[in-house]
Amino acid sequence: MCETHTAVVFFAGDRAYKVKKPMDLGFLDYTTRAARQDACDREVALNRRFAPDVYLGLGEFSGPDAEAPEPLVVMRRMPADRRLSRLVRGGAVLDDVLRAVARHLAAWHADASRGPDVDEQGTRDALSSRWEASFAQVHALADGSVPEGVTETEQLVRRYLAGRERLFASRVEQGRVVDGHGDLLAEDIFCLDDGPRVLDCLEFDDRLRYVDGLDDAAFLAMDLEQLGAPEAAAYFLAQYSEYSGDPAPASLWHHYVAYRAFVRAKVSLIQARQGAPGAEAASRRLVSTTLRHLRTSAVGLTVVGGLPGRGKSTLSGALADRLGVTLLSSDRVRKELAGIPSEQSAAAVYGEGLYTPEWTARTYATLLDRAAALLSSGESVVLDATWSDPAQREAAQRVAERTSADLVALRCHVPDDVSAARLSTRASGPSDAGLDIATAMAAREPAWPEAVAVDTSGPLESAVARALTAVRPWGTGQAPVFRRPSMEPD
Repeated sequence: MCETHTAVVFFAGDRAYKVKKPMDLGFLDYTTRAARQDACDREVALNRRFAPDVYLGLGEFSGPDAEAPEPLVVMRRMPADRRLSRLVRGGAVLDDVLRAVARHLAAWHADASRGPDVDEQGTRDALSSRWEASFAQVHALADGSVPEGVTETEQLVRRYLAGRERLFASRVEQGRVVDGHGDLLAEDIFCLDDGPRVLDCLEFDDRLRYVDGLDDAAFLAMDLEQLGAPEAAAYFLAQYSEYSGDPAPASLWHHYVAYRAFVRAKVSLIQARQGAPGAEAASRRLVSTTLRHLRTSAVGLTVVGGLPGRGKSTLSGALADRLGVTLLSSDRVRKELAGIPSEQSAAAVYGEGLYTPEWTARTYATLLDRAAALLSSGESVVLDATWSDPAQREAAQRVAERTSADLVALRCHVPDDVSAARLSTRASGPSDAGLDIATAMAAREPAWPEAVAVDTSGPLESAVARALTAVRPWGTGQAPVFRRPSMEPD
């Protein structure tokens, strides 16, 4: 026998029998026999979509004092040693297994039901409502004592969703919202020789099963992480992304993993109230997981500035690579707008040619417009430019506020002799600034007190570490960086 917060499963011979608990949890009500009968009917019908040879049908049992037989789900018993959760705990090599599960899930999502009712549950507002409902349930279960981390969770969730309407609208337009599984746990996946069997989808509320396909996959990623296999979680999501051709930004991966972790934290609180051993500790651990992923999912606008020769482009590139985010450079945008290759020289005296105030204003406006589009789509951005004009910095601040992005300003600095040496030996490239331009700019450079100073005269890694401390202040406790697979054209 095994027990969940809503059911009890009995194993006998080659069969498994699942009985619904007669209880009302608010989000489901199984207190009547009719409700339990309907839940069993739906469980069989819905799970046959994923594992038709496992869900055999309905049965019933009765005791000597029963007024009516009790309905139950009859299943083919799966080999316990092939549970994905057991394989993970046993240290098995998982790449082939996870690849098969990712392919199976992506194939199911490709053919899953879609429609206006399904799409409605994939909107930003629908996801916000589910988060808020979970917050309310956790507060109620906690009896007025807010669990540690929940307040920050609420703040981070609301901030992410506030600026991401464009992202969620695009997910609906792409057909990414499907009638999915809704409860994808490693305990319910069996890795057989002829392919995976995925059991126990969510049946009690269709709206909770109408999800973004990435949200569906993120549930298993969250569970793999809880089982102590974060690398397997990242690998599974990357494989799902590749098989589904999903271009979602990494911030959305993290947000959905966080959402699933918080749902499980809520379930653990319910189980704790039912007396389940270890459930309270599990809930705290899951809230911690939620926070790690929400912090990492926070959309950020990092502006890296400084005079020519201060190393801002080198730092910007290294920082963007370390974070796995988009890099935009004013030098490249300026030449793109002029219709010339980025490596072609457009050198001119200070304030002339492509470097008049009008050209510079156009360059920064384009840079910030592109950044705003990316930020609202869930992509964090590093902007490489001098940022010597306070008006341009104020414009960046407005973009961050409009897209609910976290703005961090970094100002690169080195001793003057180091800068001069760099400029005198610089190879041709996107930047046209020489020593004379840098000197002229330095004479007019206003103060930038709100920027974090980064010394780039030493090893690059030291400068990157200083920048990361400003951009990711919570340090090494963050969730891993998810990187989308490189999808080469056929």
